Amino acid sequence: MNDFATDIALPPALDGVNLLDPDIFADDRYLEHFRHLRAHAPVYLQPATGTTGAFWNISRYQDIAQVDTNHHIFSSEGSIVFEDFYKAFPVKMFIAMDPPKHTECRAPVMPLFSSRNMEAMDELIRSRCRAILDDLPRGVPFDWVERVARELTGQMLATLLGIPQEDRHKLLRWSDLVTSNGFGLIADETARQAEFMECLSYFMGLLKRRPAAGAAPDLITSLFNGETTRDMPPSELLGNLLLLIIAGNDTTRNTITGGVLALHQAPDQYQLLREYPEVIPNMVSEMIRWQTPLAYMRRTALADTRIGGQLIRAGDKVLIWYISANRDEQAFDEPELFRIDRLNARKHLSFGLGIHRCVGARFAESQLRILWEEIQARFDRVEVVGAPEPLRSSFVKGYNAMQVVLHEK
Repeated sequence: MNDFATDIALPPALDGVNLLDPDIFADDRYLEHFRHLRAHAPVYLQPATGTTGAFWNISRYQDIAQVDTNHHIFSSEGSIVFEDFYKAFPVKMFIAMDPPKHTECRAPVMPLFSSRNMEAMDELIRSRCRAILDDLPRGVPFDWVERVARELTGQMLATLLGIPQEDRHKLLRWSDLVTSNGFGLIADETARQAEFMECLSYFMGLLKRRPAAGAAPDLITSLFNGETTRDMPPSELLGNLLLLIIAGNDTTRNTITGGVLALHQAPDQYQLLREYPEVIPNMVSEMIRWQTPLAYMRRTALADTRIGGQLIRAGDKVLIWYISANRDEQAFDEPELFRIDRLNARKHLSFGLGIHRCVGARFAESQLRILWEEIQARFDRVEVVGAPEPLRSSFVKGYNAMQVVLHEK
């Protein structure tokens, strides 16, 4: 890291704060920290700690958009966001690649997310939402994360990947082992590595039993048979399998839960929803903005450049904080308020921008929209009872559990 940055004054409110500390996200302290950064140090150098080197934090909407849409200067190559996982189990994911390799890895799965294919998926999403909601208890507490959020995303992810429904819980397990760094899930790193080898073996076995000719159009078959991806080495194949599992799971799953919590905390907005259910598509965008289920992405500067007036040198590490951009006062009017009719809700950065914009954004939005259409057809409200249990992560903004009670109309 270059030495010019030592002239930057440390914001007093952040003295001693590590922005990658998962505890500041678990108890929502991150809100005040990023509010302070946007106001006083929107391009801020986090000093090196015992476990993490120094890195720049970009907190304003416009600056983040500038970084995210300029992959020629801000490289994704090697910028793994799951660092603890990567150190123990180095893999390659196309989210951490630049063109042309990024384009080659992404190309085989892109057709599955076409508008035509996503529209064809809507009825399946609706039938599964109906089955899940109709099976829920009424008037007594239950865990919304387990019974609804995990169940719907697990079922749809299994379909998207082309695996048997009875194996869908394996997908959620593998996703959790990456995004939580195994916290509370495994005995040690050796056990976690064994489970990832099981993941690779599972999909290899699945493909051996599936004929290449005439195979169903799913993500895994597309990846294995793609012209540019069929000969991936095992580490790259495993990395991209895990990436597809995580991308198809965490965004939707945690917004399903975060959206219920947001409406519970804003009863005036719940009443607005009852009166105007046609606002649901816009409400989904606001829920995704509000939750921002993936907090940041990493980049590496390839050349000296300026962001927000601050000089960033070639080789410097940069974190673009979507979770801050989505609460930027310069981008959203009263961003701390949850408004289901917010006019520019779709302007959120939760899916990223540029070449790395989430390929499955439409799929996530469809699940959320249809789920809420079916919720509103059945229930007067979903009441949150007790504090939700947050996920302990600085990268995934999510929940382990949340007790709710359903109130019928």
